[in-house]
Amino acid sequence: MASTAPLSIEAIRSTLATKALGQTLYLYQDLPSTNREASSLSHQGSAHGTVVVAERQTGGYGRHGRAWFSPSGFNIYCSIIVRGKSQTVPLAQWLSWVPLVTALAVTEATQQVATVSLALKWPNDLLLHDRKVGGILCESTLTTVDGPIVIIGIGLNVNIPALSFPEDLRPIAASLIEAAPRPIDRNRLIAQLLWELEQCLDELQSHGSTRLRQAYVARCTTLGRQVKVLFPHDRQILGTAETLSADGALQVRPLAASPHAQPPALIEVHAADVIHLRE
Repeated sequence: MASTAPLSIEAIRSTLATKALGQTLYLYQDLPSTNREASSLSHQGSAHGTVVVAERQTGGYGRHGRAWFSPSGFNIYCSIIVRGKSQTVPLAQWLSWVPLVTALAVTEATQQVATVSLALKWPNDLLLHDRKVGGILCESTLTTVDGPIVIIGIGLNVNIPALSFPEDLRPIAASLIEAAPRPIDRNRLIAQLLWELEQCLDELQSHGSTRLRQAYVARCTTLGRQVKVLFPHDRQILGTAETLSADGALQVRPLAASPHAQPPALIEVHAADVIHLRE
């Protein structure tokens, strides 16, 4: 399979309009994991906004350590070092919103650069035609006097042809190119993604989650759906995902025991696997 135009620091910087994100930028042809590299750099004192990008990952991973398919030349694998804490939002709430607003930023960037509209699956999966086109993994590392250091990892399938996915991923994975009229400029998409993310983080820092929550809800395909929520230790619930709480938790109304029973109280889901059930 032929790859698309290569990533280039100069090409990314040619359209980069951020104040901090990407102003320090590392590009590797091959890395085990951009998140691990960014975490290492953060321990060495790298600045807020430092970005690590790789053409290929040999040990890319998502939530719960699940392997992330990371071939060379087609997609975006990048990690951003975020330092500091909000003066207006409690720390726990800020930390819970960072992955959600990152997913929102990716949807805005793909719309702007590739004219591809993505949906969000709570908390931070990116969907194209109900198949996963990208995901976000945020990992907290050192905590300093200025607050925590968060590594935001982004994996986004951009130009990879559908038949290039491993057979077991084809029913559930997607690529932006499926909905785009032409191959997508990954350099420009990275620059736009960093700008959108900086706007979202600034909004969260200065004004809290109110407007970001509205934007997220508008794109979140989980809300209003029947879902199965899988908690640790094999606990699960079936219900309807109704809304998001102020801290970004998914509020699920469990199914009633019988048609005439009182509706059960909402359950707030902060961390779990959520499966969309077919309508």
